[in-house]
Amino acid sequence: MAISSSPTASRLWSLPNLLTYGRVAAAPIVAALLFWPEIDTMRWTALGVFAVAGVTDFFDGYLARAWSQQSTLGRMLDPIADKLLVATCLLMLVASGDIAGWSRWAAIVILCREILVSGMREFLAELRVGVQVSMVAKWKTTLQMVAVGFLIAGPAGQKVLPGTSQIGLALLWVAALLTLYTGWDYMRAGLKHVED
Repeated sequence: MAISSSPTASRLWSLPNLLTYGRVAAAPIVAALLFWPEIDTMRWTALGVFAVAGVTDFFDGYLARAWSQQSTLGRMLDPIADKLLVATCLLMLVASGDIAGWSRWAAIVILCREILVSGMREFLAELRVGVQVSMVAKWKTTLQMVAVGFLIAGPAGQKVLPGTSQIGLALLWVAALLTLYTGWDYMRAGLKHVED
């Protein structure tokens, strides 16, 4: 007699969740590859892994909605996976010198906002208050991913597209400004509940 898998177990291993798990796993892989930023092959491989992980960010949510496979775990892990991937890459790019000087402030703004919003979400979750992800926040995440992609390519990318690093840094600053704006949005929504 066959044992049927429970609905919970099947949701746990649904394709949308597997894509999210893959994005979490991509963070340490990209970090490991960026330990050798002077080797072009390592940079291109890191960019490939990062790009595939970035694409899954769109497909996990889209498939979960299309196939009615949305889950609490998926909703929790999806933003965590994005933050892990971006934060890990930013730290490695600062360490390698790809993000240097004043541009480090853009990375600091992004990292601080992500920690602040994560803390705010945790606090609001205890109050059973959900905060919807705005369209601007989605654009912010996309812009962060594109900026980090250009910066991962870095000097290797310069040989194919001159100005790759400069494009990445410019986009990083734009992403940082959007990050400030969306962070204030979350704070304003959260502070209402703190006052209550």
